[in-house]
Amino acid sequence: MAKKKTVYHCTECGAEYPKWQGFCSQCGVWNSIEEEEIIIGKQDKASRTFTAQSITASKPVRLGDIEQRSESRLSLGDPELDRVLGGGLVEGSFILLGGEPGIGKSTLVLQTILRLPYKTLYVSGEESLSQLKMRADRIGGTNDDCLIYAETNLEKILATAIDTQPQILVIDSIQTIQTELSDSSPGSVSQIRECATALLKYCKTEGVAVILIGHINKEGSIAGPKILEHTVDVVLQFDGDKHYMYRILRGQKNRFGSTAELGIYEMRQSGLRPVENPSEHLMTQSDLKLSGTAIAVAMEGVRPFLIETQALVSSAVYATPQRSSTGFDTRRMNMLLAVLEKRAGFKLVQKDVFLNIAGGIRLADPASDLAVITAVLSSSLDIALPEGVCLTGEVGLSGEVRPVGRIEQRIMEAERIGFRAIILPEANLHGLSTEGYNIRLIGVKTVEEAFRKLFRGE
Repeated sequence: MAKKKTVYHCTECGAEYPKWQGFCSQCGVWNSIEEEEIIIGKQDKASRTFTAQSITASKPVRLGDIEQRSESRLSLGDPELDRVLGGGLVEGSFILLGGEPGIGKSTLVLQTILRLPYKTLYVSGEESLSQLKMRADRIGGTNDDCLIYAETNLEKILATAIDTQPQILVIDSIQTIQTELSDSSPGSVSQIRECATALLKYCKTEGVAVILIGHINKEGSIAGPKILEHTVDVVLQFDGDKHYMYRILRGQKNRFGSTAELGIYEMRQSGLRPVENPSEHLMTQSDLKLSGTAIAVAMEGVRPFLIETQALVSSAVYATPQRSSTGFDTRRMNMLLAVLEKRAGFKLVQKDVFLNIAGGIRLADPASDLAVITAVLSSSLDIALPEGVCLTGEVGLSGEVRPVGRIEQRIMEAERIGFRAIILPEANLHGLSTEGYNIRLIGVKTVEEAFRKLFRGE
């Protein structure tokens, strides 16, 4: 006879505990452990026992005898999405798309499948058919090959998928789907694990590409057990600030391509529009020469783009000066301010410093350090930077400007946009041919040297 067993799972990381406790020792989150009841029977125990007859179906082969075959890919008609996936959607692939609520995950997937000439089954567990119809009318898409199915029972979903035989199956979202194999509530660790395992089996046996839309937790990672990310072939993260128009699609895991690619979208009333030239959108198109503004040549993955960094330095109103940054790590900004005061001699102890990365983009490239520290100094001195100059370089604790990677791509992007000069680490000039560039390359060793060449014209 089957019997019930009570276990305790962490809803953030999926760790299992024999009894309840207020703190998860695996992920360090408080009040995330919930009680679940699972059914254990003789059949479940037998299924975990491997016999010799169950493993004789396949035999080991030599690596040289394996025939290499190229994956068959489906073009999604979206250059940004195709780039992140590695050239298109691989048939029979298992994809997980995560992001914050309201960031545009469902909109991105729906507008993509409405343009495809492939037969698609869109399963919605969060919205009704009329809600999906309203969204489709808003983004202006229609497709007779796209089937909409509002259901949360996994067994009914798989039966419908086998009956309709789509080329692409979309599940929106995995946290709302439940299976009869588990008595837990939808979104629990056991439900997500069982549903993902069943969908993986369907995906690989039928050769149908499955796209899962998932939620994220307050830390920004995919919600649910970590085994979900290990099960799928591709993990995509869709993020951005909801108060800004730009969204970034990143690949965190990709068994069919590189994880260094990213796609940039612009949120509009009619849906998400791919941004093929982000540099022109992330810079202020103004002829006013304002202090506190510097252009950084940053990299997101293998894609270079120019982005505007804005700084405001003012006298502190309170006893403790304020340090605030938007789109940039506050701790790294504090480190750069300490370098600016210790190595360059500029006193900012009694100053409020505010930093903003234009466009709502989250900038994590260390090569943006030189532009950030230059924007802060420009605002402090109230002197605008020379026109047509951009910067790239990592700043060390001793005030040196350290070399950065992919310098040729950064230079070519700055030249393409129309900049006349770029300040870069002098170490990057060694072995670099400067004959083919129509942009002036200014190498610097320290932040002091960079300031002298920018503000004194040396």
